[in-house]
Amino acid sequence: MLKLHFAPNSRAVRILWLLEELELPYELNQMAFSPKDLKSDEHRARHPLGRVPVLEDGDITIWESGAITDYILERHKNGGLKPAVDAPEFPEYLQWFHYCEGMVMPPINTIVVHTLLLPPDRQDATVRGQAERLLVRSLEPVERAIAGRDYLIGNFSGADIMLGHSILMSHRMGHVGETMPNLNGYVERLKARPALQKAFRFDA
Repeated sequence: MLKLHFAPNSRAVRILWLLEELELPYELNQMAFSPKDLKSDEHRARHPLGRVPVLEDGDITIWESGAITDYILERHKNGGLKPAVDAPEFPEYLQWFHYCEGMVMPPINTIVVHTLLLPPDRQDATVRGQAERLLVRSLEPVERAIAGRDYLIGNFSGADIMLGHSILMSHRMGHVGETMPNLNGYVERLKARPALQKAFRFDA
């Protein structure tokens, strides 16, 4: 059985969401999103940097949410969530699948560091402001692309697990504004999915 090492309010939600969407059996090791759990010797033996998600599949241990998502779709159950290589939508699927970590998550990470992780005297409002503007710019192509569509490539796919989670984070942080009606609609469609509701049950 697949075993997911998980902490709430993290990228590990993506994998829990995927497992629920595919209705795969899994064991969940829920940890606190804190150094006490994530930086423990036990967890560092799974992930050298003490991060989540980590997936165990028998003798295989794999980390990085994108790699885990692709691994599950390829080895366990595609379930229609990844188009075939020769499908017309495959290039766009790849683009949005990787766009989240390449373009959307870097400014989100910076914003989180300068609002939550650093003590107030080390937070830099200028750096945070630059990241907030970059995040909005990175969301604008997605706003245009999703016009007239329910999901990123039409049908729900693994790209929605990856980039959709980043859009949900952006929305929660208040950066999907009124000028992005397509993304606001997209967020509501994602939030209505029962599998996501189950994955979010641990998040504050």
